[in-house]
Amino acid sequence: MEWVLAEALLAQSRDPGVLLGTVCRGEASAERVETLRFLLQRLEDEAARGGGDALPEAAREVAAGFLVPLLRRLRARPAGAPGSEPPAPHRRRLLRAASAALCSCARLAGDPPLAATLAEEALRDLLAAGPAPGHEGGAEAAVEVLAALGPCLRPREDGPLLERVAEAALALALAGDGEAAALAAGRLLPALGQSGGAALQAVWGGLVAPSGPGRVEPRLQVLSALAERLLPEPGEREAGPDARRCARFWRTVQAGLARAEDALTRKRARYLLQRAVEVSAEQRADCICGSPEGHGPSLFWWSEKKRDELLKFWENYILIMETLEGNQIHVIKPVLPKLNNLFEYAVSEENGRWLLHPSWHLCVYKRMFESESKILTKEGVIHFLELYETKMLPFSPEFSEFIIGPLMDALSESSLYSRSPGQHIGSGSPLGFKLQTFLVTYVSSLPEELKGGFLLKFIQKMTSRHWCAVPILFLSKALASVPRCKALGLEGLLALRGVLQCAVVTHQTLLRGAAQCYLLRTAMNLVDVEQVSLPDIAAFLLSLRQEESLARGTALWTELCDWLRVNENCFGRSSTCSPVGLPEACPLNAYVRNLVQEHVKSHAWDTGESCCMPDWADARLVALMVALAVDVEGMRTQRSERRETQSVLRMFLDPLLDALVKLGTNAYMPLLRTDRCLQLLVTLLHTCLSQGSSAPDDEVLPPLQDLVMSTAESVSAFLLRRLTASELSSVSDLDRCHLYLQVFAELTDLHVQVGWKGGNPVGRVIAPLKNASIRQLRDTDSEQEPALGRQIQRAVSMAALAAVCEAIDQKPELQPHCLDTGALERLLASLQLNQTLQKPHPEEQSSFLEESSSSQGWGKVAAQYIHDQWVCLSFLLKKYHALMPASEGDLLGPSLPAVQMPARTLQSAVAALAVLPSDRVLPVLRCMKLLVPKLLASSESICIEAFDVAWKIISSLSNTQLIFWPNLKAFVQFVFDTKVLTIAAKIKGQAYFKIKEIMHKMIEMSAVKTGVFNTLITYCCQSWVVPASNGYQGSLSSAESYSELVLEACTFGTVFRRDQRLIQDVQTFIENLGHDCAANVVIENTKREDHYVRICAVKFLCLLDGSNMSHKSFMEDLAIKLLDKDELVSTSRTRYYMNSQPHRVKNRVWQVLLLLLPRLDQNFLNRIIDKIFQAGFINNQASIKYYIEWIIILVLHKFPQFLPKFWDCFSYGEENLKTSICTFLSVLSHLDIIMQNIPEKKLVLKQALDLVLRWGFSHNFSVRLYALVALKKIWGLCRTLRVEGLDALTSVIESSLSQVESAHGAGNAKKSWQRIRDHFFFAAFHPLKEHCLEAAGLVNTGRGNI
Repeated sequence: MEWVLAEALLAQSRDPGVLLGTVCRGEASAERVETLRFLLQRLEDEAARGGGDALPEAAREVAAGFLVPLLRRLRARPAGAPGSEPPAPHRRRLLRAASAALCSCARLAGDPPLAATLAEEALRDLLAAGPAPGHEGGAEAAVEVLAALGPCLRPREDGPLLERVAEAALALALAGDGEAAALAAGRLLPALGQSGGAALQAVWGGLVAPSGPGRVEPRLQVLSALAERLLPEPGEREAGPDARRCARFWRTVQAGLARAEDALTRKRARYLLQRAVEVSAEQRADCICGSPEGHGPSLFWWSEKKRDELLKFWENYILIMETLEGNQIHVIKPVLPKLNNLFEYAVSEENGRWLLHPSWHLCVYKRMFESESKILTKEGVIHFLELYETKMLPFSPEFSEFIIGPLMDALSESSLYSRSPGQHIGSGSPLGFKLQTFLVTYVSSLPEELKGGFLLKFIQKMTSRHWCAVPILFLSKALASVPRCKALGLEGLLALRGVLQCAVVTHQTLLRGAAQCYLLRTAMNLVDVEQVSLPDIAAFLLSLRQEESLARGTALWTELCDWLRVNENCFGRSSTCSPVGLPEACPLNAYVRNLVQEHVKSHAWDTGESCCMPDWADARLVALMVALAVDVEGMRTQRSERRETQSVLRMFLDPLLDALVKLGTNAYMPLLRTDRCLQLLVTLLHTCLSQGSSAPDDEVLPPLQDLVMSTAESVSAFLLRRLTASELSSVSDLDRCHLYLQVFAELTDLHVQVGWKGGNPVGRVIAPLKNASIRQLRDTDSEQEPALGRQIQRAVSMAALAAVCEAIDQKPELQPHCLDTGALERLLASLQLNQTLQKPHPEEQSSFLEESSSSQGWGKVAAQYIHDQWVCLSFLLKKYHALMPASEGDLLGPSLPAVQMPARTLQSAVAALAVLPSDRVLPVLRCMKLLVPKLLASSESICIEAFDVAWKIISSLSNTQLIFWPNLKAFVQFVFDTKVLTIAAKIKGQAYFKIKEIMHKMIEMSAVKTGVFNTLITYCCQSWVVPASNGYQGSLSSAESYSELVLEACTFGTVFRRDQRLIQDVQTFIENLGHDCAANVVIENTKREDHYVRICAVKFLCLLDGSNMSHKSFMEDLAIKLLDKDELVSTSRTRYYMNSQPHRVKNRVWQVLLLLLPRLDQNFLNRIIDKIFQAGFINNQASIKYYIEWIIILVLHKFPQFLPKFWDCFSYGEENLKTSICTFLSVLSHLDIIMQNIPEKKLVLKQALDLVLRWGFSHNFSVRLYALVALKKIWGLCRTLRVEGLDALTSVIESSLSQVESAHGAGNAKKSWQRIRDHFFFAAFHPLKEHCLEAAGLVNTGRGNI
């Protein structure tokens, strides 16, 4: 069409110059310039055939007078600028047409310098514009001009210009993202490459030049555009670039295959690889990419001798990479065996070395790991981990780097560790086991000199990012399984410590504890003890939490002690573990004794009375090493030499005991030294507690307790003096007060454990401590403007008084020492409730705020003061709660306002909840538990306010674990106390509905915070089943008013998110490890999982007595509510999926009904039997049908009187019943069980046979199938009982059954018959023998996919 247009124009004018001038007049539109291009190209053809001499001059005029100004104008006014050509596509069309016309002008003019001049000008514009934002239009125009003029430039004369143009174009293509960069890569560089020579060499040199990490997409775009010039043609003699021989080229291709984010870039990389393979095959010549790296193969090589093998390898490789683009696992899985073949091709059978560079195989795995499909990622990870199970691959540094990099990045995804379909809960992660096997095999295959470096990088990778709990657990487990070797030094030990302190600190408690156990085993297996010292080991052990993993008495502790015993002479030397008068044979004992001495002795900096307390970490370190050293000594000695172990303990603690004995008499002992001694005392008692099965035979704790008791008198005197002699007067002393009270509590517990004796040292200080505290509190009441020191002493006195009250309350043995509580009662009577501590003088506040970094302001001190008041008040209310009047008009007992005016006290408690922080409300809630039952009937509004305020605190604490659970327990004991529930249900006031509202809110909270409902239902059920002789009368009668609580508990359980299910599954896996994992021994099982709610409810129901009328009434009411709930679920969801929430609820409803059934009598069943039969007509999941059928069978077996109603279920029309009749036909399959209590069995058999034969002719296949199963059972019973009058049916029935049994073929009908005939419910299930708690929870649930 273009040629026809040009011919038509030329026919109008014989003078080309005139014609060109005419076309150039007017507005420079895209159509006009394209017409000019047509004409110039047509004139070029004529000039080639010997055209006129006027053409060169005309071409020069067109170029100089029209095209050059036009292009300059376009370059000077970029797209998007004001006044520029509006639409970008039109501008691009105009640019392209003008550039092509200019190229034709240059050729027609026969003046090469013209093209060079124009190219120089365009290059200057290109360099001026560059890839900067806002100049894309200018750069785009310059690129178009250069692309058009490039073929006109002379390779020799214009070589330098071509080089500069090539360098600028390459820089633009590699750096930019816009249209100009795309044009440079797609048009300009290929145009320059066609000329070869200097331009191509310049481009190739820029592509292979060393540079930093950049984007691979633009580089691959350039390489694919120049592929024809960078890869030699078959038979080509001219020496040019050969990309196959360049390692940087292949690294770029591999990066595109593995890491490119867009499909187009990956396609370009595959094209370059495929083109290189095709060129190599066509050339039939050997080729190698540079020199081999080390002893391994080159990145790419070709040998004509191995042509067929190499072609097969690369064809399979490219096929795999293309298939991975689909992300469809069902398409990719059949191709994965070819990946195994790639390894067979790549490894030499002769010498076991790599023939092809292993980085190509790793590109496949990187691509799978980067996939959007998690299923594909998991398949790729599993395939890689399984490599070393079947193949022994040669060592390659690339594999180690790949494991540390992309593989560990992929392993950080928690979803990969989920169970496989069909696996039981808690059976463990298949991927986790494969990872363990892989790591053991791979590390074992490494040369000894490389193991340490690999494992160090592996562990450091675990600290370099935020890992979720599940991946870090299985990585730690895999590390712990690596065989013993001296691979890690001090740097490795520090890396393991970093994992403990950073990576696992926020994980779930059980998973964190298990990970700590595995990391400790890793250290014992892999650390080279000659490269680390005992202080290094001690610092590492300190990062393990005693309450989660490293506790005395566990198997892990014993394993650690044995490791220390074996290696104690091999540890590296340290300046801090020089022996102190001990033989060299016991370096551990020498280190520990030196450690105790350094901790206990006075230091030059132990001066000042207002300094902050020492860090507890030092005391924990010393206590831990003492306990370990004593147990190690116990392993050395025989059982008959246990005294040697005790003497070693005494030797270690001599410095501490000497200091403790002097506490009561040496008033000049430095304060920090006393702090360190008391910290070590407390920590030792905690650390030496044995948590395992060997606790009763512990040979360390009793001697330690004896040693501590020998210092009790001195320590008690010291505590009494410090707490009562106004020596605590600074903010830092509040922490010190807490330490003293901890020591007091430990000594009290210790004396109670060994047997409390009158006149013991602790008992002698209780009364003076109480009296002195009361005196201090009274003395400071009269001060108008209290000073800081006096206020601190007031806080200390109240804390000491609270500690005494708690000790007396928890340990009745102490009460003889505190018989006189009158002073305490008078003090509390005189105190204004919630009385707070006034701020100190203004001039002292600044020093107060700067004094201690641990302090959070005066509000924290004041809150603790109020908390301690309520601790004392709780003690008082417990003592006199029986004297508490129901109303304030009745006055009983001593004059105690808090007891005599409970309403005012409760109001003060509500006010205290409003001002106290959430970690200080426990004593207030305990007081409310005593006050509310007395006031609910007379002061309901105050009680409701107390409920509201307390619930507000609980509901706002859902993420504060250490505070939430104790507060929740106290809240439940206060609101759901049996007396409160009974009174609220009796008066049916607002409190009753408020309790129910809170109950439903707690159930809702349980959906997002597992364990809340457990606390509620456990407490309620335990209080309801207490015998009346021991508990509150009518406890179960209150349960009837709150039966919906038990109803919700019976059906409770949410469908968790996949990540939550994974956490629960892994926790179950850890629990199943038992004592092999120390975390199971140390961490208490809180039983917060959802199934414990149902277990508690079922246990409560099992404890009820069916002969007790109140119990029977409760069970009947619950049964009706369960049937109503099933009906509600059925009507709200006409269709539900297997294992969905409705399915689970209905399944649990019928489970509980099955358990209640034996306790329900005929009169009650007569009320609900219709609902049971009606449930059989609903389209239920298989497990629900089994339960309904089972219940119907049991009901008909026990009460045959309901058979007529059962026969009525078959009387509906077939179009109404559809397949629901199968439920009732299944019941007939167990007719032998139903008839056991019926004397007239033959009559029942005839009726059943008549019904089954009728439904055997149904048009529905499933109905006919169930009817045949029932017919087989009933006909067998008829023949056994010799039922008369069936002769006419005998031949028909027996031939039908025989035909079904002997049917040939493998069609669906035959398979369906075999499946239903062999089904558990029809072949093995016995409704009476299977009726037990275990069967109700397991038999049908497991077979119903719950």
